[in-house]
Amino acid sequence: MMTIIQRHYLKEFFKLFAIIALGLGLISSLIDLIDKMDDFIKFSPSLALLLLYAALNIPRFLVYLMPVAALMSSLFVFGQAGKRKETIAIKTSGGSMKGLLVPFLYTGVFLCIAGFLTSEFIAPDFSKRAHRLSDTITKKENLLTVKEGTAWLRAKDYIVKIDLYLPDRGIIQGISIMKIQDDMLTERIEAASGVWQPAWGAEKAAQREGPGTSQKQGGAWYLREVTDYDIKTGKVTKFREIQSGIIDSPDIIGKGMQKPEEMNVRELYAYTKRLKEAGIKNIKLIIDIHSRLSYPLINIIMLVVGISLATRGEIKSGLVTTAIGISISLFYWLGYTASLSLGYTGILPPIFAAWLVPAVFGGAAVYLFNAIPE
Repeated sequence: MMTIIQRHYLKEFFKLFAIIALGLGLISSLIDLIDKMDDFIKFSPSLALLLLYAALNIPRFLVYLMPVAALMSSLFVFGQAGKRKETIAIKTSGGSMKGLLVPFLYTGVFLCIAGFLTSEFIAPDFSKRAHRLSDTITKKENLLTVKEGTAWLRAKDYIVKIDLYLPDRGIIQGISIMKIQDDMLTERIEAASGVWQPAWGAEKAAQREGPGTSQKQGGAWYLREVTDYDIKTGKVTKFREIQSGIIDSPDIIGKGMQKPEEMNVRELYAYTKRLKEAGIKNIKLIIDIHSRLSYPLINIIMLVVGISLATRGEIKSGLVTTAIGISISLFYWLGYTASLSLGYTGILPPIFAAWLVPAVFGGAAVYLFNAIPE
């Protein structure tokens, strides 16, 4: 049964948590908006559209700021309790500090679940909406649709399906080009793969005439193992390689591709699996998947660290509380980003890169909680 004082502390905690988390999320989103203002201002967007863009980005920042809010809130609540001698009164009356803090452990678990659900369902969806709104503001026609790495492109009378795009290599795989005339499919071109040749390379490459042949400015795609189906005549023609000007350049495709922050764990895993089947191991995506699972746990870790430090009765000043909270958060972020960077470069295995720092901080949190004086 939860006591009155436990309910009081939880109420104060959630009140501060909401203010700090939403406040930091809003500030971060506005800073991001200001950073993109140079791109937006030339199109004279309305204030309502700009504010909507900022609002749609809040969940993305909120995922990363929830642990900071949990740490700061727990430090403030129990720091003030210590300042008012409430923790001393609880101890002298025979109460158990660890028993008092049990509801906060459940709260930490709740925040972990909430953080994961936000990063898995809410933030990706809102990020997609923000991306579409950005295209609307900049009057960019959305000709590319991407789902789990599969791209659908509209180009004049053609619909292009690309099963896999490898931006680092300038390669596309599993290409289907469908020509639509008078709402009828008149031609279908299937290619196993395609390689982008920049203008200087395209000029030197062997020019092989084929369907859709033309060179886009800056280079062209060279499709390999091509089969051309003429639906009207039923004729089937095979090519070893053809040049195609139907598909946009890698820069345009890359800008429209789904970003990792717009995918949930299931989509990231499916995309990584498809890359693996294509013989490519994308370490960054593997680390991103593990970090999506490990990062929400920092909510309970930061909360436990906060209550463990504050209940010692040594944190009584608001400025000291803020300084400690910011210092711990920065120390964690430096360690976490450094660990991920070592993973991206291959120095650390993906699992260690994503889980090392949370494990170290988790061990420190357990130690500090056990060391709380009764």
